[in-house]
Amino acid sequence: MILLGIDPGSRITGYGVVDVASATPRYIASGCIRIKSDQLAQKLAQVYAGIGELIGVHRPHEVAIEQVFMSKNADSALKLGQARGTAIVCAANHGLEVFEYAPTQIKQAVTGTGAATKDQVQHMVTAILGLDGTPQADAADALAIALTHAYARQGRSLSATRGRRRSGSRQRWRDFRPE
Repeated sequence: MILLGIDPGSRITGYGVVDVASATPRYIASGCIRIKSDQLAQKLAQVYAGIGELIGVHRPHEVAIEQVFMSKNADSALKLGQARGTAIVCAANHGLEVFEYAPTQIKQAVTGTGAATKDQVQHMVTAILGLDGTPQADAADALAIALTHAYARQGRSLSATRGRRRSGSRQRWRDFRPE
């Protein structure tokens, strides 16, 4: 089963794709959709196009996305919510079920603490998936979201696999720039 994790943003939307067909999650891809426009409508169109292309390429069975968190800046929270809504609509239009997780749930699942830093999330995602290098923060967050959903689906916690490295081929992530 292929899972797509999305860390939504109006400037950078992170994505992570993992295969959870076996007991140990296998890394498939990760990266960032980098938004080029300054116009909100065009930004949202690029998020939609990028997610749509990722769905077409990787054919995920389910999508997991981070819930909106309250921010001190209402304008930033609104833009984040719009990008998030765009990603959800894109997944729904492709017939995919979307699952939502709070930031603290994601950090808890991957690091063992809901107060983890971005560096700690990056480190644990790298270790769990056995990556050669550390993915960019937004891509690592998206992988963490996908892993959180994988473990929620399986009804188990990450503590059982924490620190284990997978064997097999190593893969790199890439930036995705929708046309």
